[in-house]
Amino acid sequence: MKKSRKSQPENVVSFIPTGEYYYQKALGELKKEQFAKAQKYLKRAVELSPEDPMILMQYGILLMEAESFDEAQDYLYTAHTLDPNDSDIVFFLAEIHAHLGMFAEANRYATNYIQMEDDGVYLEEALEILDFTEVEGGMDLSEDGPSSDVVFLQEKARKMMERGRFEEAVALLETIVAENDTFWPAFNNLALAYFYIGEEEQATALLHEVLRVDQGNLHALCNLAVLAHYKQSYKELKEVLAVLEKIKPIAIDQRFKLGATFALLGKHEEGYRILRQLQKIGFGEDPSFYFWLAHSAYFSGRKDRAHQAWLELIRLDPTKEGFEPWKVQEEEDPSGVENEYDFLIEKLQSDSAPSRAVALYLMGKSVHLHTIVAHPKLIDVTKLSAFEKLIVGYSLNHEFSMKVPAEKSFVQAMKVADLFYQHHSPLTYQHAYMYEMWFVMMERGLQQGYTFKNTKALAAATAYMYASSRSKDATKKQFAEHYEVSVPTLTKYVNELMAFFPFYDA
Repeated sequence: MKKSRKSQPENVVSFIPTGEYYYQKALGELKKEQFAKAQKYLKRAVELSPEDPMILMQYGILLMEAESFDEAQDYLYTAHTLDPNDSDIVFFLAEIHAHLGMFAEANRYATNYIQMEDDGVYLEEALEILDFTEVEGGMDLSEDGPSSDVVFLQEKARKMMERGRFEEAVALLETIVAENDTFWPAFNNLALAYFYIGEEEQATALLHEVLRVDQGNLHALCNLAVLAHYKQSYKELKEVLAVLEKIKPIAIDQRFKLGATFALLGKHEEGYRILRQLQKIGFGEDPSFYFWLAHSAYFSGRKDRAHQAWLELIRLDPTKEGFEPWKVQEEEDPSGVENEYDFLIEKLQSDSAPSRAVALYLMGKSVHLHTIVAHPKLIDVTKLSAFEKLIVGYSLNHEFSMKVPAEKSFVQAMKVADLFYQHHSPLTYQHAYMYEMWFVMMERGLQQGYTFKNTKALAAATAYMYASSRSKDATKKQFAEHYEVSVPTLTKYVNELMAFFPFYDA
């Protein structure tokens, strides 16, 4: 008879690592200055013990030292929520807010720490934060302000907006403003969030409500100007700009807001003057600051300063390399319709699919590329056709697979468009109409599986077809020579393209 086996031998100890286990291992690695390993262990400790304030605090500190300030703030704030009486957490909240430039909050937390620990380990550092924030804040930090909870939630909403989560941001900000009727940062961000989800009237009304109560609210005025610019409400924009041009703010964050707003609105001289002054007093370490400084410097004629600022931006955010707002302008003559902002906007908003296709292609050649792409409403990818989405991808240098037949045919067809640009830039309005004809035939060709192999011949054939429809003097020989193909070859491709011309539809 077989002996039954015990389900668990008595001499085997079951070991399941806990958050505390990984926390202790992290502390050991920190003593050895193995910060990468320590961060790995602390991250695991947080996953296993998400409600342990000490573990959350240590992970937040490590993230702060790695300059992941936003993420560090989240963990430190959560630790403080779990244990509001831990003075160490309060001190590190003061430090992280100082790093983030949130001087009022940094000052408040440092004051709280000193009140909690009049002889604490971090007393000297807390006093330094007080001195620093009182100088840099440029305001009376002793005045009553919103609670730390409200400020944190406002920052959380702002980060949601940065990540495109506008509906979530609206819901959170509406809760904040309902409970804090004079916390203007939340009102201003809510107005922008409304605008991004298409509620233009609500956005404008909210900003006017802020200005009714707080007439000098600079952020509301700047946001109102930006909204008027994007809505092309030029009369309203002119009125708001007349007010902004008279304002001389003292607070650093307000000066940055004003300078960036001027740069965005094309008032480059005014924008550069403000932003350059901020740089001289040491303001920086914010990628958006260097973007607008570079932008306003270049378009106000200070190209060397612009390139220097862009190098600083790349240092802070290497992903921006190659996206200089002046890149196309330096490579091409900016006088063509591809660099006429109003022309491109009119085409983008057209009911005509070929017109939209032209604009989506030409924006990739335009000095206004980044302005158009950054616009919250001009290009709604969810409403674009599959063909239009492909053109957007091409304009933004998306890499297509030449191993996929459909993508290969699309790229070949776009090379024809590029040949037009090579031969005819800077473009005239007539050239833009030729592009419209090409995109009509191109889309139909793609639908029928045409491969667009001979790009030179296709470009020559299309240019000839367009010109001959408008002038009796256009000859095949003229366009064949211009595009370096033979007349028989041009004729062959004219015949092939005619199959995709609109009047061939049944």
